[in-house]
Amino acid sequence: MILQRVEQADWLSNSYLVVDQIGGKGVLIDGNGVIEPLLERADREGTELTHILLTHDHWDHVVGLGELAKERGIPILAHEKTAAKVDFPVDRMLEDGDVVESGDLRIKALFTPGHAAGHLAFLIDGTDLITADLIFKGTVAGTMAPGATGFEDLKHSIMEKVMTLPPETRIHPGHREPSTIAAEWEQNPFVRIWHGADEEGDGSCEVNQRGEATLILWAPDYDGTNKAWVRFPDGTDTITGGSQITRK
Repeated sequence: MILQRVEQADWLSNSYLVVDQIGGKGVLIDGNGVIEPLLERADREGTELTHILLTHDHWDHVVGLGELAKERGIPILAHEKTAAKVDFPVDRMLEDGDVVESGDLRIKALFTPGHAAGHLAFLIDGTDLITADLIFKGTVAGTMAPGATGFEDLKHSIMEKVMTLPPETRIHPGHREPSTIAAEWEQNPFVRIWHGADEEGDGSCEVNQRGEATLILWAPDYDGTNKAWVRFPDGTDTITGGSQITRK
């Protein structure tokens, strides 16, 4: 298997080319507007692109894919909740556990809501996981943006669908650098609290337009800023960007 990513400079979002072998078959996963190097490699090596896979509907992960699919005649696959939100046709709906075959590749869809209602991760040949906007190197996705299904869904998707995979499984996130299950188990501050290695914080903060809350965790984010896990007085938890938080 060959896996190559390209990162968009402003959004820091990733698109992936995954092929079974040089000159074989492969798939594109997500689009970020700068996938030309991936297409050039596929064309140069004679790779047949059999599918375009969508992890979720957010613009920085789907831009340009509708036009590409139409131009090249490549079917697009996504969860039905993602298909309902994008402005181009989706050819096949994927559910949790569905397998997509491309040459010798076996790609298993994992339903991982939280950040987005139709979010999918893709486990490739049992060794590499495209996590998209679920878990990143050292942090996790937010649950306050429009379309998010909430903290509990995100936590369940991470701890029950992702962190139960073998420690050597490689993680390829929707933004920035790859990691592994083992590294995130030991180093990701959200995961460390969730599996009991660290304690929750109890600081005070104010969340923009939401009011007072308890600051459970203040941690680095993938873009050099910060990510906050907060708990509101009614017991509801959420994860949001540090720019939405005033610490006290």
